[in-house]
Amino acid sequence: MEADDGGGGAGAGAGWDFLEWVGPDTSSCVFELLYHPADLARAAAVSRSWRRFVIDNEFCKRLCRRLCPEVASFTRAAVVTRRPEAAASESSRDAELRARERDHAVYCHLGGALVSGGPSEDCILACVGASSTDNFPQEAVDNTLQPQERVNGHSSYWSSGGQDEPDVPESLIYRLTSDLCLVDEIRIRPFRAYFQPGNPIYSSRAVRIRMGHSMLPPGTETFVTDENENLTAMADENYTWTYTSPEFPVLQESVLQTFKLPRPALCIGGIVKFELLGRIQKQATDDRYYICICHAQVMGRSLSPDLMVDISNPADYSILKYLPGASKLSEDDTLNNDGSDSTEWHSLVSRYRQMRHLAISNPMFGPAQRNLLLGPVQFVDEDDYEGGDIDGYMNIHIHMDGFMEM
Repeated sequence: MEADDGGGGAGAGAGWDFLEWVGPDTSSCVFELLYHPADLARAAAVSRSWRRFVIDNEFCKRLCRRLCPEVASFTRAAVVTRRPEAAASESSRDAELRARERDHAVYCHLGGALVSGGPSEDCILACVGASSTDNFPQEAVDNTLQPQERVNGHSSYWSSGGQDEPDVPESLIYRLTSDLCLVDEIRIRPFRAYFQPGNPIYSSRAVRIRMGHSMLPPGTETFVTDENENLTAMADENYTWTYTSPEFPVLQESVLQTFKLPRPALCIGGIVKFELLGRIQKQATDDRYYICICHAQVMGRSLSPDLMVDISNPADYSILKYLPGASKLSEDDTLNNDGSDSTEWHSLVSRYRQMRHLAISNPMFGPAQRNLLLGPVQFVDEDDYEGGDIDGYMNIHIHMDGFMEM
């Protein structure tokens, strides 16, 4: 920011920089008060000194962490292009500056994605498994993907196994539509057994969710089918949980009940676990407690395909990757890997194929989720992103829905 001092004489027309005038400490306090990524983008566009101040102090990363604390799980950020970048000879200082500029680009885009006003949709893609099932496959967990109480003339619900004690919990695990989803609420509908005397409702006392990622090797993830109850996938050591919600009390009513999270939470890894805590209803025929769910939803927004996490090592989901222009990649590009493609490109294409196959083969998959996954995606070529020209790159790519375009 520059201003004329208005005093005439030698100082007339002289400009001054707000950052130099108030000093770095006070300037940092002011910049920390900015609460929207667009504000930081505007500030970075004022002048080169302001841009350098924003980048050097990692304000975009810090703002993302305030918006969504799960972002602190990322230890590194990367920009992925289809062609590997040629190794450049540069000093350690130049490498550090380049890394800061890269982080600024990635977190600026992430910030825009976190605050964009896209519609909230059911993000469940498939059922991984249930802790128990009373009658498999008739009462399997994949029935909870159906919003209807009856399908093809038959009741559609999941039923736990019976228990003598009411405090025994159950759990249901789902795979979401992408590895990065911003979740704001969950919904469940307990099942009313209208074919039993008194039409009992087998709700749980409370529900809680955990979100995280699988520790299984890539490509080995399995799901419930009519032939496979998939109990081995339910072992807790198969997962790392990075978010746990509060407990929400569940009403003993057969309606779709909504439980809003205290704040939108980022699911890093695309796995959500419903923990059904406590039992209320006994079954008259065996005097045992059951939990039955008719329908479940995880409401939120997918942040892919522009943003993803590194799945090459299931023990490390801490690398946040930004893929500029990923919304226009053609299907042919996912099927034809060139020998010159980067390893990151190969990893993404493999992941895209896996999710696409799952979407096509899953009869429960709805049109909204199918369009989310099967729509075109595109990567930018290396000519569109040059690490040394972040200025031009940022002016083009910080546009988001509800965000700003420089």
